[in-house]
This record gives sequence, C-alpha cells and structure tokens, in this order.
Amino acid sequence: MQEFIKNLPKLAKDKHNENKKFFAKLKSKPPKNLDYVMQDLHDAEFKKTDCLECANCCKTTGPLFTDKDVERIAKHFKMKTQQFINQYLHIDEDNDYVLQSVPCTFLGADNYCSIYEVRPKACREFPHTDRKKFQQISNLTIKNVAICPAAYNIVEEMKKRIKL
Repeated sequence: MQEFIKNLPKLAKDKHNENKKFFAKLKSKPPKNLDYVMQDLHDAEFKKTDCLECANCCKTTGPLFTDKDVERIAKHFKMKTQQFINQYLHIDEDNDYVLQSVPCTFLGADNYCSIYEVRPKACREFPHTDRKKFQQISNLTIKNVAICPAAYNIVEEMKKRIKL
C-alpha cells in the first residue's frame, strides 16, 4: 500500500489528460444509471480498502470546515467557536475555513482520527465517489485521484465499466 501511495501522484499525472477527457464526456452525457454504478464501484472498492492503512488524505490535504462543522467540533472540545477557529483554523483564499497546517492536527500516529465521531462533513464524504450526480464533481475527483488510492481505483474501474 505504501508503495502505491508513494507512486499515486505520478500515476494520477499520467492519467490526467485521459481522465479530463473522460469526465468532460461524462458531464455532457451522463448515463441514466450513473449514481447506481458509482455506488457499486464505491462499495466494492471500500470492501477491500482500509483507510487506516493509508490516511493519505489526512496527511496531505485539509478539509473545508463548514460553520456547522466548526460549531460541532468546538462543542466537542468544550470550546467557544472563535477559540476553536483561532487555535486550529484559518480562512483561505476562497474565504473557507481550513486547517492551519497539514497533516491534520487530529490525525494520530496510528492513522486514527481523534475527532472521528464529530469530523467535518468533507472528511465524512471523502473521496466523494458515492455522491449523487457524480459527474458534477469531476474536477474534485481528478484532484482526489492523486491523493486517494481508492478514488484512483474507482475511476479506473469506472472508465472500464462506463463506455462513452
């Protein structure tokens, strides 16, 4: 797994143009059953993928924190919202709350998340491969393929399964 993770950025770069073309076609003419196909591919991949072996998403990128995320996590820590923001977050160029640093502050050496039960929505939904209207997040998916081995595998399987 570690070798695959190490090679993932290069693999994703090699597939970038192919993926962009595929997703452009997918966006313009999504199959009627796309949501079902994606759910199948997602479920099949995550039956054999253990995120705790990887945690590359937590090590290399930070999630966006919604206002609800901030309130929920601050409450979990018994902190005031602004105190939580000051300690852990900053506002990025898109005016979103993001972590002050990567890897994620809440990631343990054992790849467990110390706030798993109250983690941000972006973390709960990552890598977004089971999202409805999947074709609408093609740019995000192309980025996630370089971070998440499961997303990479799902997209590769998807290109085999969906003929455009």
